[in-house]
This record gives sequence, structure tokens and C-alpha cells, in this order.
Amino acid sequence: MSNTNGKAIIEFQEVTKVYHMGQVEVNALQGVSFQIKEGELVAIVGPSGSGKSSVMNILGCLDHPSSGTYTLDGQKVGDLNDNQLAEIRRGRVGFVFQTFNLLGRMSALENVTLPLIYSRGANRRARALEALDRVGLSQRANHKPTELSGGEQQRVAIARALINNPSLILADEPTGNLDSKVGSEIMTLSHELNKEQGITVILVTRDTEVSGQARRIITMRDGLIVGDEAKDQDKP
Repeated sequence: MSNTNGKAIIEFQEVTKVYHMGQVEVNALQGVSFQIKEGELVAIVGPSGSGKSSVMNILGCLDHPSSGTYTLDGQKVGDLNDNQLAEIRRGRVGFVFQTFNLLGRMSALENVTLPLIYSRGANRRARALEALDRVGLSQRANHKPTELSGGEQQRVAIARALINNPSLILADEPTGNLDSKVGSEIMTLSHELNKEQGITVILVTRDTEVSGQARRIITMRDGLIVGDEAKDQDKP
């Protein structure tokens, strides 16, 4: 069950990100600070170039701040080595992308098992089937991506993100390649995972219909947070 009164799982403190493009410096993040508690469902919104993708990459331990501190579940990410960061990405964070990132030659089941490639544990197939069942796709386990609709492909991608039972799911424009009806179904699934299983979900999106379904909306512009609004938890 979702509990947004819990402890902070994420904390940004004056995080900056500077990219060097030849002789040009691009200040993608200019001192961003926020907290996200366990069990929240948060949308990070803003126009292209606002810094939301830089925030997402840092959240997912795919990039690091130029300055400032990112703390994930009590650990300062900047203090971790590459192996420790990879372990966080494998075990504690699930990623969902706009383009699904499924391998065409593999079945849905095989795609879902990919994060377990370095796992020594048994029952990979059983775990993958359980993850597919959680997203309502166990009956399509042996189908390849080309045999699945866009919505089904995104459900497979979500099942893959769930395979290691992460405490955090990061979704980058998860409905961007889907029509509005299927996109709404994916958002309903996100709500179910958040509410029933207590998974913290962070969405990066430009879609106002998607962001409007989040419990909290963080708005970015020019590398800064310009809005942070929490909705009444009793309202949908």
C-alpha cells in the first residue's frame, strides 16, 4: 500500500549539471533541491531543455552531478564506485523508456529475464512469468515484440523493470509512443503498482494528461524547479 508519509527515499541538495560541448558550457541544472518520499507518484514536467532528462539520468545513476549531493535511500550516490552504481541500477531501480527498448529476436519472457543475466538465483523463468502476470501479459509470454501491440510492448518493458523488485521505477515519457487510450491504461497500471505495492514511481513527461494523473508535479524550466505541487491524496 502506498505511504507518502514515509521517509525520504530521494534527496537532491543544490544539484548542478554542466555539459561541455566544445568551447561551450551548458548549465543543464542550476542548483536543484527536492525530496521524494517512499510511495510517492511524481511527475517531472517541463519543456525541452528544462533539465528534466538530466534529473532523470542522475536519479537512475546513469550520470552524476557536477556539484551538489544526491542521496538515494540514505546513500550518497557520489561516494559510490562504478560497480556499486551498477548494482543499484540492477537491483533497486527499474527503468521504463518511451521506445520500450525490447530486443526483437527475443520473446516477451526472454526480454523480461534480461536483468537477471548476471543473477545466480534459480527460477528465472518463474520470476519472469510472475512479472508478466503482474502487468496482465502472462498469456503473451512467448510472443516477440513484433507480435505485440505498442501497449503490450510497454507492459513487457514494465514487467522487465519489475523483475528485481525495485523500490523505485523511473519512467521516461512512458506513454509517448502510445495513443491516448493505451497511454491511459499504462498510467492505470502505474497507479496500481504505486498504490498496491508501494513502489515509488517518477515519471518524466511533456504530456499534461499524464502529469495530471500524478500525485505530485515538479515543474522545471531552464535548469530550475519553478513549481512543486502535491495533489490531495483523497482525490484521483
